[in-house]
Amino acid sequence: MLLTDASIAGARVLLWGARAAVEIRCPGPGVLRVRHAPLSSVVGFTHPELPDKRSFAVVAGDALPLRARREGDTVRVSAEGACLEVALASGTWAFSDGEGRVLARSEAVSGEARPAFPLDQLRTRLSLAAPPEEAYLGFGEKVGPLDKRGMRFTFWNTDAFPPQVDTDPLYASIPFFVALRGGVAWGLFLDEPWRSEVDVALGDPARLEWESRGPELDVYLLSGPHPADVVRRYTALTGRPAMPPLWSLGAHQSRWGYENEDDVRGVVRGYRSRGLPLDVIHLDIDHLDAYKAWTWDRARFPDPARLARELAAEGVRVVTIVDPALKAEPGYPVYEEARARDYLVRLDRGDPLVGEVWPDPAVFPDFTRDEVQRWWGDLQRSFLDAGVAGIWNDMNEPACFSVRPGRGVPGPSGQRASGLGPIEGSTLPDDARHGARRHLEVHNVYGLGMARAAFEGLARHAPDRRPFVLTRAAFAGIQRYAAVWTGDFSSNFTHLEASIAMLLGLGLSGVPFTGADIPGFVGRASGELLVRWMQAGLFYPLMRNHAARGRPAQEPWRFGEPYLGLARAVLERRYRLLPTLYTLMWEAAETGLPVLRPLCFLAPGDRHALRADDQLLFGDDLLVAPVVRPGQSKRLMYLPDGAWVDFANLEGSGRREEGGRHVVADAPLEVVPVWLRAGGAVALTAPRMHTTRASWEELVWHVHAAPVVRGCLYEDEGDGDGASRVTRLAGGLDGATFHLERRAEGALPLARAVETIRIHGLPPPRAVAGARSHRVLEGAVEIEVAADWQRIEVRS
Repeated sequence: MLLTDASIAGARVLLWGARAAVEIRCPGPGVLRVRHAPLSSVVGFTHPELPDKRSFAVVAGDALPLRARREGDTVRVSAEGACLEVALASGTWAFSDGEGRVLARSEAVSGEARPAFPLDQLRTRLSLAAPPEEAYLGFGEKVGPLDKRGMRFTFWNTDAFPPQVDTDPLYASIPFFVALRGGVAWGLFLDEPWRSEVDVALGDPARLEWESRGPELDVYLLSGPHPADVVRRYTALTGRPAMPPLWSLGAHQSRWGYENEDDVRGVVRGYRSRGLPLDVIHLDIDHLDAYKAWTWDRARFPDPARLARELAAEGVRVVTIVDPALKAEPGYPVYEEARARDYLVRLDRGDPLVGEVWPDPAVFPDFTRDEVQRWWGDLQRSFLDAGVAGIWNDMNEPACFSVRPGRGVPGPSGQRASGLGPIEGSTLPDDARHGARRHLEVHNVYGLGMARAAFEGLARHAPDRRPFVLTRAAFAGIQRYAAVWTGDFSSNFTHLEASIAMLLGLGLSGVPFTGADIPGFVGRASGELLVRWMQAGLFYPLMRNHAARGRPAQEPWRFGEPYLGLARAVLERRYRLLPTLYTLMWEAAETGLPVLRPLCFLAPGDRHALRADDQLLFGDDLLVAPVVRPGQSKRLMYLPDGAWVDFANLEGSGRREEGGRHVVADAPLEVVPVWLRAGGAVALTAPRMHTTRASWEELVWHVHAAPVVRGCLYEDEGDGDGASRVTRLAGGLDGATFHLERRAEGALPLARAVETIRIHGLPPPRAVAGARSHRVLEGAVEIEVAADWQRIEVRS
């Protein structure tokens, strides 16, 4: 890609040649936007100026100033925390951070255009050097280990049923990765919704190659140096998640097959009569009238508002599914309005595209348009009035089982086109029209637009409540609007294990509110699988039991004892964990950091930590190693450097281990291995049958003594935008004295009179100052303090 000329302005550098152009901007500290247009003169109209471009993902501007100078055939562009050196003869570049470390090099940029009818065929390619020791993490919802090096992926949201552990593509496309080499991280985001593919040093072990079907490669380069720094910068670019309602972090129950309101009542009675905590029940497509969106089958659900009130009295909220496809039925008001307002996706010839999903025939709203999103969001009003608490978006890749062929228009050669462009997977044709855009370009953002419509509609019509939206399909930026679940996983241990690396990849890609169906959606789970998947799901931000129609029901009591008792214990632990989970969700809303983190977040330069694909960090302080193989009662796991205390089942045993090595953890069926990091502090509460407020009436801090200790707790009403309080702990161990101080900010009153602090890793104390009482319990020093305590000191 030959570049010959340069224009340098305050916030933009434009480089161009006879055919290509490159535009460089800075949207934030440590981030450079490099917009490659290798086909600028071929497909554009204003070469070398690049046309305005709407991003569906990016919310940050490009306003920070740049410094640039040209030295012969090289242009050096720098901004706060980042630098790009461009070779004009090839259009390639080297990206460096503020310390002068070269993080990435491009080796080639190219493009080709072939005229075709009705759509020209475009290819743009970017090749990056892939040093042999560099790992590549993220890429959104992708199969495989945490490090995706040696794999190839397609970004094309797909209704994969049932997916296998090597199935690609899946339901979500997030073209972003975090690279890690020598303990230093950087990131790359390709802001292109077009279908694309990436070869992560598979075809050529020394190269990472990205190919898009669009005319450009709009790349954001993000410096670190820590992986967390890259994720923070990426989420500043694409948006931070909103704080979810507390109830959405409780236990969810769902099944495709709850056919009527009595089934739903029975499920809730089944939970309550067996002492099982539950906050949410999901209604699948069974509640719809002939699969028509925004309807109720009144024969099976005669009074939805009454049902919602009855469930609310048990502390259970209702979430209803909605698919984007509308039944093309005369007299159906939603269809008639969408057709009258020209809100539908169209064929190339201009007629509304008609396909088949659950409704048949079906048409599709065009969620790439703001006015369609607002209209769709307003359709939720009647469901909110009936007591529905949240919306579950499904089949929004968009899935389409078949498309009715149209009569194509005559082409330039005189031959008539087929009327349908190519179709990849069960979806819409590439040439389908979304306003002024084609489906090939906007397919991957269809689910993002639907999620935005749901989120903003809920916010408009229930302004005193936080929206809850769950989506299957996603693109970059989805974290602003919705939680994401991993689709139709099968009920087997292989998919249980695969869920961990996949959820870590989503978290690294800016999506913190995630989960996988427990114990798998398709198949026949065993009692052992139920318990082991629930133990992993105890730490999923979204904890939902789900099952498919035509498969065995999977509510916890279906498996009998001892599995029911073990499932109850896991659910109780989930509700004990809520203060820490809620705080981590608040941290995600503030910083973009995920709840579930890979071990390399603690040890970026540790290769063993990088390879721990079946372990996770819950925040910074808890290391979790779920059992993901059948029949195991022990498991090998890796502890990064530092001291760790055995915290299995969220209960301290007093056993301490030094990290930087593998250990064998005891893990009989009733145990999930958990470890508390030295210097960590986590807050637990008492279990409940359902959530109420996130201002905890009972609170126990678990602290692992170390020279430096830090802890945080966020509290509020659990919904809405009222008063809140942030409590921070700071202290540490100095010789034989351990001290801890508490500092609180915010107007929320305390809901408790006392707190308990359990300090692990200390010998029996000689004296304790600042406490009401203390004792030694199971190897820990347990201290009772007033809830508004300020400082404690333990002398050994």
